[in-house]
Amino acid sequence: MTTKTLPFDREKLEEIASVWPTPFYIYDRSAIEANARAFAEAFAWNPGYREYFAVKATPNPEIISLFKPFGFGTDCSSLPELELSAAASFAGDRIMFTSNDTPAAEFRRAWELGAVVNLDDISHWSFLLDTLGAGTSFSGHTMCCRYNPGSRAVGNDIIGKPLEAKFGMTENQLFECYAAMKRAGVESFGLHAMVASNELDPGAIAATAEMLFTLAGELYAQTGVRVRFVNIGGGVGIPYRPGDKAIDVRDLSDRIRAAYARRIEGGPLAPLALYMECGRCMTGPYGWLVSRVRHVKRTYRNYIGLDASMSNLMRPGMYGAYHHIEMLRRAAGSPAVDVFDVTGSLCENNDKFAVQRELPVPEPGDFAVVCDAGAHGHAMGFQYNGKLRSAELMLEPDGSVREIRRAETLGDYFATLPAEWRSRLGVPGEGKAG
Repeated sequence: MTTKTLPFDREKLEEIASVWPTPFYIYDRSAIEANARAFAEAFAWNPGYREYFAVKATPNPEIISLFKPFGFGTDCSSLPELELSAAASFAGDRIMFTSNDTPAAEFRRAWELGAVVNLDDISHWSFLLDTLGAGTSFSGHTMCCRYNPGSRAVGNDIIGKPLEAKFGMTENQLFECYAAMKRAGVESFGLHAMVASNELDPGAIAATAEMLFTLAGELYAQTGVRVRFVNIGGGVGIPYRPGDKAIDVRDLSDRIRAAYARRIEGGPLAPLALYMECGRCMTGPYGWLVSRVRHVKRTYRNYIGLDASMSNLMRPGMYGAYHHIEMLRRAAGSPAVDVFDVTGSLCENNDKFAVQRELPVPEPGDFAVVCDAGAHGHAMGFQYNGKLRSAELMLEPDGSVREIRRAETLGDYFATLPAEWRSRLGVPGEGKAG
């Protein structure tokens, strides 16, 4: 059983909201750093262990920078994510660039930064060669391939079945690609797969590691390619529901260490580095979407209407993801409880944070805090109905709060329109915020 606890109370939120109106995201720096430290310590047994924080989870340089002191890298899959990493002083093999239907410009920038280039498809190898041009030297560059195990792995509900996934190469394609890279002069290799997402079974994560340890041995035997690391992807889940059990990082480490002992230790691939690219479990439990109740509506159902909407957090409306909601009420005493749908103000009926959820009966102005929103929350925001993205705040160890991303303005929303319309709307200058 996981208990949901907040690092702030209603009085603290009132203080924060007097400066930054709701809705806003707030992240707990101390908790994120403690979690990063726990991972680094748990996997210290592995020579070369490195966690690559998945930038897509929380693409804010203030968040990304928190992981640098722990020896982490960044996992990127787009040009903006590469630039965020570079701005936060990550470079070289501290950046993992995982290709996915990738344009030439992004391959070029990843190469300029010295990133580990992780190819998603065998055709990407020839595309990369064409992009970089004849005579390209691979000295100092590490190449990696993403493996799709097909029927050899079951995947899970979120990421889907590997046989139906758009990601990765078949085993035959994988071996062919490594052989081609070796002929071209590549000397440093890695191997990658990710077959689970938000997985709470440590055995499933460890199974991915053992699968890759085994595959690395087969690759070496058949092609002579000796990978220096395996990247088992992310996928470590978090306990969104109060009844869920969090993965014990030490237990997960012990399981992977046992697989390493069986498949790698004492063999020709030892020492082999273990890489991971977690995002959700690094920041997810340590971020909250804070909103206020606007209206309480009673028709065929009971509704709590918030000042946040699906545009702030799309996961529940998009695919029914559960997020626990804490109601921080201004009224004293034990509140009555009722069953509600918790909604936002979008012109979409799936704009709901919860459906038929038993909650304390609120009053307008009460805080509704959506838990476990520190990953894939703000990052997935959108602007339908002209909604503006909210601010992001950092709760510091001393209890102070600072802004790490301001809320968008109408000027931001209109800034990309032609000059005539910007003028009519009172937006000064091209590309400038109002």
